[in-house]
Amino acid sequence: MAYSRDKILQTHKDFQENINHWQFWIRSYNGGFDYQVGQYLNRYNLELDNEFNQRLLNTPCDNHCKNIIQIYSSFLFRVKASRDFGSMAEEASLETFLKDADLEGNNFTSVVKQAQNYSSIYGHCFLILDKPKIQTNTKAEELNQDIRPYLSIVTPENIFDWNYKRLPNGKYVLDYLKIREEVDKQGGTYFRCWYEDIVDTIYLNADGSEPILIDTATNQIGKIPAVILYNAKSHKKGIGQSDLTDISDLQKAIYNEFSEIEQLIRLTNHPSLVKTPSVNASAGAGAIIEMPDEMEPNLKPYLLQPSGQNLTSIMDSITKKVDAINRIAHTGAVRTTKTAVSSGIALQTEFELLNARLSEKADNLQLAEEQLFKLYALFQNTEFNGEINYPNSFNIRDYASDLVYYQQAKSINIGSPTFNKEVDKEIARAVIDDDEKLNEIFEEIDTKSEVGEFTQDEVQQETVAEEEI
Repeated sequence: MAYSRDKILQTHKDFQENINHWQFWIRSYNGGFDYQVGQYLNRYNLELDNEFNQRLLNTPCDNHCKNIIQIYSSFLFRVKASRDFGSMAEEASLETFLKDADLEGNNFTSVVKQAQNYSSIYGHCFLILDKPKIQTNTKAEELNQDIRPYLSIVTPENIFDWNYKRLPNGKYVLDYLKIREEVDKQGGTYFRCWYEDIVDTIYLNADGSEPILIDTATNQIGKIPAVILYNAKSHKKGIGQSDLTDISDLQKAIYNEFSEIEQLIRLTNHPSLVKTPSVNASAGAGAIIEMPDEMEPNLKPYLLQPSGQNLTSIMDSITKKVDAINRIAHTGAVRTTKTAVSSGIALQTEFELLNARLSEKADNLQLAEEQLFKLYALFQNTEFNGEINYPNSFNIRDYASDLVYYQQAKSINIGSPTFNKEVDKEIARAVIDDDEKLNEIFEEIDTKSEVGEFTQDEVQQETVAEEEI
């Protein structure tokens, strides 16, 4: 197939609409140098380039975006997913794939965790499954050479174009995908264009010449081996909703207010000296000012020092923006540093909202993994009839508050042995994590005799003693 330069550089309409957002979100997540390069500070009127660059260097970035996504990831992968491969469990290459999914030494769970981070940032990411096109005579020879499918993560800014076609049964199928794979040190770009029947590799030189078709290979499975891992689905097919949509804007506003604080402290501690050119002076501490004898009194040098009263209002504004971030991300109960104690109902509501968001992410991960293993089965001429299960609940308990609650419940002393045993079991659950130990404790609680209560053996012994007397 012939490719022109315009055709290779052509991008999807949704790509053009979202590329600036994607770049902003990944810079907001990375922070540091990437955030400085983005130049997200509001520029002052008449501010020179060197003054603006210096202000960029002096302004720290309080990275809330990375912290929020790391919190989500820690909860999602706190409990391992359950993977049942069904009949595909006998596939010889599967164990090697799970240990090294991307041919770079990362196991499958690590790759999925990284993909989940990217989908949280961008709203979605692509998982591409491919297999080296090397001819072998036997299955054993293929295993010895470690020729098997491998997984690659492709972020949305590298997916230039795509197309879905609708089948007669109403199902949408991806039938075209153009990926920017690599940019070499000369500035040339490698593209890979996936079709249902062939896969083309194209090189586009940076000198403005026409692209070169490097290779055309047959698509081994007759469909594009790409799976979209959504963070949350949007109204557009192939585009997800990012967790950083509003949080990144608030982080940017905090970033600008930190710059204002830095400028305010600098100007307050180091006032400006106003003088005529003939006066020999500097604004440093202990400086000596030499004035000409004939200088008019109205031209006497003086210091210009702004008031620092606005510092408190800026700090209050930052605090409110941080609270807004916690409210949007439903992480107020996790990230809070307040000394005031929130009510149990407020904490429970916050946890339920966070739990709902995490459950949606887990469902998307589960769906993406099942689609991946179906593609893997096609590459290996087998069938995937198993099931992937992620936890459905990510409830977080405040065990210290629970223990206080149970202690108060026992102190009421309602006079029910069954009630006391059930409270004791809840206390054990809050303290002990080992399931085997918990079962032993539960048995001990159930078999424990209450004060004034006799076991069957004790009753029989008492009866025998009475008869002997």
